[in-house]
Amino acid sequence: MTSNLDLKQALYTQCAAFVEERFTKIHAQINEIQESLTSETKSSAGDKHETGRAMLQLEREKVGQQLAETEKVRENLSKIDVTTTVDRIGLGSVVFTSQANYFIAISAGQLKCNADSFYAISPHTPIGLLLMGKKVNDTINFREQQFVIKSVF
Repeated sequence: MTSNLDLKQALYTQCAAFVEERFTKIHAQINEIQESLTSETKSSAGDKHETGRAMLQLEREKVGQQLAETEKVRENLSKIDVTTTVDRIGLGSVVFTSQANYFIAISAGQLKCNADSFYAISPHTPIGLLLMGKKVNDTINFREQQFVIKSVF
């Protein structure tokens, strides 16, 4: 049986791996765009060349925004102290409810730990906003479903 802090650490580690994987993909895209821009400069001339460069510049801007967003997510994740337990739901809380289990951290989708499934959610998501500040035995209504908070740490 895993302790609460071990469980929280395992969920945190999965979220951190999710963020790092996103960073790796974004950096690969940036390198790809940079290589394309370099080869576009060497091989083209005229209007087609300008259009190609403009499209690559737009793509680079878009990927740059993704990089900035991922940096923000990484920063939010770094604010979590996995060694603390709480009785009210906040950033870093692990929450068991009658419907689903949550890790209030970043939006990273479904995580598995031991036999349990958890949804890693941002505190700014609709369900995250409803959960914030709640405690054991509080009731939440979300998407026409009612569920009870069974455990928080």
